[in-house]
Amino acid sequence: MIRSLLACALGPALLLLVACGRDGFDSVRNRNSSGQTIVCFGDSLTEGVGAGPGEDYPSVLARLIGAPVVNAGRSGDTTAAALGRLSGEVLERSPRLVIVLLGGNDFLRQFPIGETKKNMEEIIRRIQERGAMVVIAGMKLGLFTDEYGSLMEELAEKFGALMVPQVTKGILTDAKLRSDPIHPNGAGYKLIAERVAVKVKPLLERADREIAARAGA
Repeated sequence: MIRSLLACALGPALLLLVACGRDGFDSVRNRNSSGQTIVCFGDSLTEGVGAGPGEDYPSVLARLIGAPVVNAGRSGDTTAAALGRLSGEVLERSPRLVIVLLGGNDFLRQFPIGETKKNMEEIIRRIQERGAMVVIAGMKLGLFTDEYGSLMEELAEKFGALMVPQVTKGILTDAKLRSDPIHPNGAGYKLIAERVAVKVKPLLERADREIAARAGA
């Protein structure tokens, strides 16, 4: 009863505060980035294995957010391999925001999770040092445990990155959404893009407003 009365009294102001607290944007580093490029960085799920032309998730994401998106995915990449090409394929593109979707191949090849963590930390650190925002796209890997999902959430909190959890949820268990046991089809990639866009688009809009406000001050 008391909570209801407080909500009525505070009204829209309370709702605004709640919304701001839930979106997680306040903790995202480099919202004032001067970079120009949005980059999707990852393995075959980013490259778009199993999809037709223009059906990979970065291409769909570009249409959803109304801005160009670079597809820097490479099939088979582990976090170590991705770290090795980070400079040339991401950092030299003047990134504003980088969406990182990695870890699946580390899991499939049974790499120690400590190595994955170390590589991911270095990837995130170097992207942020270049002045870009980082978005981590997480996945649940394994039937009974979710070490990778919790690792990605831990890294997002530690480094001030935006987390998009379980982007492949329900996709690889649905024959209508996958091209093979480990890759989506066009419909599956569209769903991944939608899950990323619902987080990334308002983040970019928030950052644009903040930059405009500082410029007009």
